[in-house]
Amino acid sequence: MRRPLDLRHIISPGLRDLVELANTDDFDRVTEQVRNLRGCTSPVNLHGWTVTTDQTTKQVVRSYLSEDEPSGRLLTTCGNRRASRCPACSRLYAADTYHLIKAGLSGGKNVAEAVRDHPRAFVTLTAPSFGPVHNRPTTDAGKPRPCACGESHSQDAPELGTPLRPASYDYTGAVLWNAHAGALWARFTTYLRRALAEHLGMTQKALNAALRVSFAKVAEYQQRGLVHFHAVVRFDGPDGHTTSPPAWATFDALRAAVGLAVERARLTVASDAVGDRVIRWGDRFQVDQISALGDGELTDAKVAGYVAKYATKNAEGAGTVDRTLVCRPCAGRGYVRGPDGFRDLCPDCEGTGQAEPLTDLPVQQHARQMIRTAWALGHLPEFADLKLWKWAHMLGFRGHFSSKSRAYSTTLGALRDVRRAWRTAQAEAARIRAGLPVDDENTTLVTASSWTYLSSGYRPGEELIAAQVRHDRALTERLKSEGAPWL
Repeated sequence: MRRPLDLRHIISPGLRDLVELANTDDFDRVTEQVRNLRGCTSPVNLHGWTVTTDQTTKQVVRSYLSEDEPSGRLLTTCGNRRASRCPACSRLYAADTYHLIKAGLSGGKNVAEAVRDHPRAFVTLTAPSFGPVHNRPTTDAGKPRPCACGESHSQDAPELGTPLRPASYDYTGAVLWNAHAGALWARFTTYLRRALAEHLGMTQKALNAALRVSFAKVAEYQQRGLVHFHAVVRFDGPDGHTTSPPAWATFDALRAAVGLAVERARLTVASDAVGDRVIRWGDRFQVDQISALGDGELTDAKVAGYVAKYATKNAEGAGTVDRTLVCRPCAGRGYVRGPDGFRDLCPDCEGTGQAEPLTDLPVQQHARQMIRTAWALGHLPEFADLKLWKWAHMLGFRGHFSSKSRAYSTTLGALRDVRRAWRTAQAEAARIRAGLPVDDENTTLVTASSWTYLSSGYRPGEELIAAQVRHDRALTERLKSEGAPWL
């Protein structure tokens, strides 16, 4: 029997835990699990089992138990798309988004290559103004000129995007616009088809029979804390990407329809407390033609790269925080029910419902005021269904950061399935090289499993191994960018 280690002389908890792991029966498996996560910062810890049996013979072909792992649990990647939370997983998400957008522009991934000849546009839609803010204006010739405050701000000036006159800035309107931005986008896609039919002088029914409008969009925060949308819009034939659109479905028609849809798409929000509000797009929007070839133009690859970059960003770019502000024990209500069934003041938040006081957040006053406004609006009866207190850290935005129409391209799920199939094929090839038996193609296999979530994150010793993995991957990427010949 192995004697327990006396590690009291090691001060560092991480190093102490690493020594303990190194003295387990299979330290190689510990490092293998961590390395397979490819630098994930907060892996999911699971406990459970998977058994694969031959349906005909009822024999167990493969089995896996997390209890057989040296640490007694299975680690899997968190899959977070936000670069601020997990750079490793966000890079994978960005790569998948790139291929999804690229396939819808130039074909591949079961999308016809003929789509590169369809009319396509890169559309940017913005929010209206809710008050003047510090900015870096330019002349028509592109030369910088002073801000309205009289100063010429640097590109990284902290005051950029903040109100010139905070007391008169419409924070309520800004938060409500963010909260309804997703619904406004849906309204825009409806009005886009109507505007296109009107511009072409035909009925909506005739248009739908001859043309399909496909799109993919991503949301991005501006410095002023409001989201704006970047979208790829494409014309297809009636059967989707496999058919060409009619000759009259041109880029000029698409640009005209976008202008009409931006002007007409409206949402009305009724409230006795803050007054009725009309949610609409800003006057500044842009429609650029996407070119399959050309230097200095918006090519397929450039647009796909733009969208992939935006897809991994979050609200931190607007100066807010990347975590929910809702107190978990009371779910933001400010109270918990005691054994007697009565409401008791939540001891964690002292009745505020906030996980941390808003006044203590390490953010600028502009972001804090938007958070405070979202929290207050969320507790009004007419806005209860919006749950703005839940999305206060997102400055009220509740929509999907990226979405697409059904027929635009492949899906993220399909891309993950392809990657999973590739890894399975690699594992089968490794079994063949090792002389192990492989599955018969004519055998029907049935897999049963049961998994339970334990926690997220690494053990202290595993975190040291993960840090080394991240360092190695960063070094490899840097050497590749520098053109190292041995990579």
